[in-house]
Amino acid sequence: MEKFYAYMDRMKFIKRWQLMRSTRDENIMEHSHSVAVLTHALCVIENKVFGGNVDIERAVFYALYHEVSEVMTGDLPTPVKYFNESIHGEYEKLENLAVDKIAGTLPDEMKEELYPYLLADKKSAEYRLVKGADKLSAYIKCLEELRSGNNEFVKAEKTIGDALKDMHLRSVDYFFEHFIPAFSLTLDELEGL
Repeated sequence: MEKFYAYMDRMKFIKRWQLMRSTRDENIMEHSHSVAVLTHALCVIENKVFGGNVDIERAVFYALYHEVSEVMTGDLPTPVKYFNESIHGEYEKLENLAVDKIAGTLPDEMKEELYPYLLADKKSAEYRLVKGADKLSAYIKCLEELRSGNNEFVKAEKTIGDALKDMHLRSVDYFFEHFIPAFSLTLDELEGL
C-alpha cells in the first residue's frame, strides 16, 4: 500500500497562523496552492518582464511541495521557528527528516522524479522566488484579515511588507506594484460595478 498521496491529502488538516486570531482559517494545502500560483506569476514576471531565465516548472513544483514536512511536524509559528539560530537549525533538520519519511512512502519508480521537489535546492533562483511567493501569500492573508476588521494582523502586515521589500527581488517588487492593490478591492470593485 502506497501512502504518499494520503499524506499529501492531510495537508488540509494543518492550520496556519495558530498564534493569531483569524477571521478565516487557512490550511497548508490552500496556502501551498496560493504559493504555487504566486510563484508562477513571479517566474513569468522574472522571465518575460525582466529577461530572466528561471525554470518555471521547477519553481512551481518547489512551491507546491514546500510545506510537505508540516504534515508530520505541524506548522511551527514563524516567531518560534526563527527565535534563534539553534532552534531554526534543529527545526530544519526535523523538517528534512519528515520529508525523507514521507518521500519513503513513494514507490521507487516515482521517488526519483518527485524527491528533488520535496527537498528543494534552497540556493537556487527558483527557490528564492518561492520564498518571495510564500511571503506574498502571507501578506495577502494579512490584507484579507485587515479588510475583515481584524486588527490582530496590523503588525504582521507591516513586518511582512518590510520583509518583502528587504528581499530585493524585482519580480516581487513588480507584483507588489501592479497586483497587490487589487487585493483590497471588493468583488463589486473588481468587476467595476
